[in-house]
Amino acid sequence: MTKLFNDPARFTEDMLAGFLDANSRYVAGVPGGVVRANKTAPGKVAVVIGGGSGHYPAFCGTVGPGFADGAVVGNIFTSPSAEEAASVARAAHGDAGVLLTTGNYAGDVMNFGLAVTQLKSEGIDAVYFAVTDDVASAPKGEEAKRRGIAGDFTVFKCASAAAEDGLDLENVVRVATAANDATRTLGVAFDGCTLPGADHPLFTVPEGHMGLGLGIHGEPGVADHPMPSAAELAATLVDGVLEDFPENASRRIAVILNGLGRTKYEELFVVWGTAAQLLRDKGFEIVEPEVGELVTSLDMAGCSLTVMWLDDELEKYWTAPADTPAYRKGAAVSASAGEKRTDAAADAAVEAPVLAELSDDDGRRCGQFVARAVTAIADMLADAEDELGRIDAVAGDGDHGRGMVKGSSAARTAADAAVAQDGGTASVLGAAGKEWAAKAGGTSGVLWGAMLSAVGARLGDTGTPQSAAVAAGLRDGYDALISLGGAAPGDKTMLDALLPFVEDLERRVKDGQSWQDAWPAAAQVATDAAKDTAQLRPKVGRARPLAERSIGTPDAGATSLAMCANTIAAVLTSEGDK
Repeated sequence: MTKLFNDPARFTEDMLAGFLDANSRYVAGVPGGVVRANKTAPGKVAVVIGGGSGHYPAFCGTVGPGFADGAVVGNIFTSPSAEEAASVARAAHGDAGVLLTTGNYAGDVMNFGLAVTQLKSEGIDAVYFAVTDDVASAPKGEEAKRRGIAGDFTVFKCASAAAEDGLDLENVVRVATAANDATRTLGVAFDGCTLPGADHPLFTVPEGHMGLGLGIHGEPGVADHPMPSAAELAATLVDGVLEDFPENASRRIAVILNGLGRTKYEELFVVWGTAAQLLRDKGFEIVEPEVGELVTSLDMAGCSLTVMWLDDELEKYWTAPADTPAYRKGAAVSASAGEKRTDAAADAAVEAPVLAELSDDDGRRCGQFVARAVTAIADMLADAEDELGRIDAVAGDGDHGRGMVKGSSAARTAADAAVAQDGGTASVLGAAGKEWAAKAGGTSGVLWGAMLSAVGARLGDTGTPQSAAVAAGLRDGYDALISLGGAAPGDKTMLDALLPFVEDLERRVKDGQSWQDAWPAAAQVATDAAKDTAQLRPKVGRARPLAERSIGTPDAGATSLAMCANTIAAVLTSEGDK
């Protein structure tokens, strides 16, 4: 159990403050994460890695010469927002472009992809790359669907070394692609991890068993097996990884035996002794192996085996020196070399508009209603946090409740601030959406942020929106989620509640009802649709590898969306036709 914390809701922020103080020789803080303490040298591609926290030393612990130029730091097991990713990349960028790279998770893919779009609009050459090394999460031939787990480390290391070597952005991406194509990982869990402040783990493993094919965000394994001896486990991991060898694989390999947070180094060395011998008996030459904690999952008990098949170029970059807070290899350039940053936060700043200049009195009154609705949603979600987390933990990582609470709480603060600046409907919705995405992170954060922003863009900052405009705005929000998330109705996501809600409200408005009168009935339709997701199998996201476990439990995202729709209905009822 994670025992040491102050406020569980601020665990990541408190962790990051201590990390920055302890490692000021290497890193400086910026909004959204950390960058090297010294500026990126002219002509060098910046490599920005990241994801949710809870995986130390991944990801902020590997920022420094020979490794990453910056790390985006999300909440525990939750994707950072697009704004945070863009902020860190903006600060890390020198003059030769930025590679942003994460594991292959829906929230990371969406948020970092949006960050790339934002950076390009600012004139910064940027590319996003997702690591897909987990052999248990999708079969051979469907590698693009696989999660990124401990193989993140080999890909990040090689791409970073290539950038340090002076390769341009196109070739740094080429090296990252080659490293990913050559990397395979299989992991096991002996016990689940516990979020700060929680009184129970995200999952449990039956007594005397282990979970094979775990994720690193608190996802359980895809199948339970009897607990083996260390030698039997080594054979399971070696055979499982080698069975999925890439085409034209070499006999020289980089290998990581990675501890997930609670399995001790001594235990790992016992497993490694057998694993190394098995690999050599099969004719492989092991190049500079790593045994220890590199990509953890809070206090999860378990380990994983990663193999990267080497060619001459990948071997060069795997063995290249590095000097970071948590990982050192060879004789790298000193972390104190180069021009010191004077204000890293300033490098990541963007100019904000004057909201009062965009709105009129009617728009401001509507903005005030939006703020009241967001406040009601935040209060409701705070009460529902545990239940939403329980639903999400059945086949996911159990963080949906906490993410929705953090997102809505931040949205409330942002909405109130926008109202205080005389913001209109669009400005209040946009501010709420931006902060919801920034603080919730993950898939739900970016989707809620995109939806609120799309609705706001349709409604504008002036005048009182008509019912047809509200219906059109909700359709825009739905379309934004379809475009952004790559999911479809029937995939067991929030779309399965949102689409029936939008369609019902559109129909009622078309029949002559005001949007205020139509909303409560449409919210009930969303509630019924959310309950019906219990019979669906998830086809996207972290729940996909555990689809069968999900049957019988409604989707957490669909459930929370319906709850939010009903909360707004209650606000409308209490305020009349405002």
